[in-house]
Amino acid sequence: MTAKSLLSASRIAARTRRGVGILCLSLLAAACASTAPVMVGTPRPAIPIEQVVVYSHPPPAFQDIATLTASSKSAFGPGGPKQIDKVVERLKAQAAQLGANGLILEGFSDAETASVGTGAGSSSYSGHTAVGVGVGGSFGIFKKTGKARAIFVTPAAGAGVPPAQ
Repeated sequence: MTAKSLLSASRIAARTRRGVGILCLSLLAAACASTAPVMVGTPRPAIPIEQVVVYSHPPPAFQDIATLTASSKSAFGPGGPKQIDKVVERLKAQAAQLGANGLILEGFSDAETASVGTGAGSSSYSGHTAVGVGVGGSFGIFKKTGKARAIFVTPAAGAGVPPAQ
């Protein structure tokens, strides 16, 4: 190999490392992004998160405050109950900030939002023989998203409906 080709290979490797670094920072920033609530009613003063009750079915009387969306990301797989629990906790936190004492879950979804991959290779040659070897790998970044309605339930109205389990 000539000095010129070595310099060129070094520049390509530096650009690749920089590109992978920028990709990782972008994915990290996207993982921390949250969505704003869609207000459909009047918010109330914030309450402690422990006072937010999750309902599987709407109580007899309530006031809509907002439609909420929250997500949780995990690497390697879509996750299971722990990911759903994270999403529900984030929904409850959003509801508490709006003064909603109830949350009606509307559904969950999974999506692979990105994948990160890398590879390395090497080659050698001499005389009449050339040998090359390479290896690569990747993993996915999954997002579990939940949607819910933040509601305000008067204490007497919510007494007849059991909360979600």
